[in-house]
Amino acid sequence: MGTYLATLPQFATAFAASLVALAVAIAIYVAITPVREFALIEAGNSAAAISLAGALLGLAIPIGSAIAHSRDLFDLLVWSLVALLAQLIVYAVVCGLWRGLARRIAEGSHAHAIALGAIAVAVGVLNAASLTT
Repeated sequence: MGTYLATLPQFATAFAASLVALAVAIAIYVAITPVREFALIEAGNSAAAISLAGALLGLAIPIGSAIAHSRDLFDLLVWSLVALLAQLIVYAVVCGLWRGLARRIAEGSHAHAIALGAIAVAVGVLNAASLTT
């Protein structure tokens, strides 16, 4: 059984670092974007929850890929930062092209939230796939 647990320290380090990276990335994301997701969710706005869920998945997918493809902890953190930057850039572009999107999500529009969440997940998948090249 000892050989099965030989890589437990590496697993624990990578898992903890990825959780921290995800928490920091989502904190930065909600601080920079104009929608106050956590406050809206507390007020019962499910559209904000849908949008935030998409962003969370869009960040977690490439961070997960970074774990699989990184040489070391620093590499993991750098690629986690790249994932965050990609999400923020796409958010800015989408909101720039789709005027009123953030406002509509804040107003509770599920259609707008699903669209933004799907875009965030799609960008996360493409970002994750790009890490393998």
